Amino acid sequence: MALYSYRARDSAGKVVKGTMEAADKTELIDKLHKMGYMTTNVRESSGRAASSVLDSFSWIRSDDILVFYVQLANMISAGITILMSLNTLAKQTENKALKQAIGNVSRQVEAGASLSQAFASQPRIFSKLFVNMIKAGEASGNLDSVLMRYAQFFENQNELKQKINSALFYPVILLCAGLAVTLFIITFVIPQFAEIYLKAGIKLPLPTLIVYNAGIAIKKFWYLGIIAFIALFIGIRLYIKLDAGRLLFDRMKLTLPIVGSLYRKVVMARFSRTLATLLGSGVPILQSLDITREVVGNEVIARAVSNIRGYVEKGERMSEPMRVSEEFPPDIVQMVAVGEETGNVDGMLNKTADFYDITVEYAVKRLTTIIEPLFLVILGIMVGFIMASMLMPIFDMVKTLRH
Repeated sequence: MALYSYRARDSAGKVVKGTMEAADKTELIDKLHKMGYMTTNVRESSGRAASSVLDSFSWIRSDDILVFYVQLANMISAGITILMSLNTLAKQTENKALKQAIGNVSRQVEAGASLSQAFASQPRIFSKLFVNMIKAGEASGNLDSVLMRYAQFFENQNELKQKINSALFYPVILLCAGLAVTLFIITFVIPQFAEIYLKAGIKLPLPTLIVYNAGIAIKKFWYLGIIAFIALFIGIRLYIKLDAGRLLFDRMKLTLPIVGSLYRKVVMARFSRTLATLLGSGVPILQSLDITREVVGNEVIARAVSNIRGYVEKGERMSEPMRVSEEFPPDIVQMVAVGEETGNVDGMLNKTADFYDITVEYAVKRLTTIIEPLFLVILGIMVGFIMASMLMPIFDMVKTLRH
């Protein structure tokens, strides 16, 4: 099966475009004809949803897609057919990229594709986790409950992300504003003072020389700094794409002082919530572990999950390889062990995820209380050094005038 992008006209003459899987162009045209469309253009797609250049860079807000998940679950739960639900949501969605994606899903369902296959054709918008949960819902006949479960999962993840971003927003703005003001003083104010001192024959003290030369260097060679920063950024990104680089970088994030502990809690919350949501939706455990490995967001933990999968495939429990790996906190290991004993692994993982969500929230608040004064101290030291570089020559000038 190949993926084709097409343009067609419906019975009212309105232009319809999208993507659809078919064995060849003839089969695609036949499918569109059965749907009541007159095909005007068909071409083989590169393997992802066809869209314009602007659409490919368009931003879909997490709130928009969350509303789509909730509305789709409610409409299906109310007995409205999948196709009618999709068509209704496509009409009322304001975001163009999401509207087009829902329209593509609707047309593929109308052509005979399953809902999971239709969503899988839009990987830029709908995650593999979501697609596999839809597949499990189709197999179990509980599509509405699975959709609502995923909506709750998505909302929890989005809330956690917003809490972290909100807590770090003010300190980052504070630091950036301080650095901008400092850069302005170094490059424009200090050089003018230094020129006055030099013309007066006053020897510049070491702090003043350091700040003065730094300002002159920045003004003359600022482009070299930008090039060096871009080169360093690209080099780091390329290195991280390598297996060894990604593993090293992710391990470093887990072991950083203060921040590393918070980051590990975030990863554990994501691991627990994802695996619990998949297992609770009826996805087989091996497939759930495969998906969790891909979405956990850290190569160190992902490799530990792969190791767990190997043990589970041999018929063993998850808790033992989790304990041996030493990457999972003892409380998660114990909760999983209890869940295996009681047959309620997903319930225990959900409780663990709830606990870690709360822990992350308090840890972010504590981190914020540490970061803000730390940034203020750093800025105070920078400003104090700059003020000293400005005032020390004045004292020397006063001494010279007295003599």
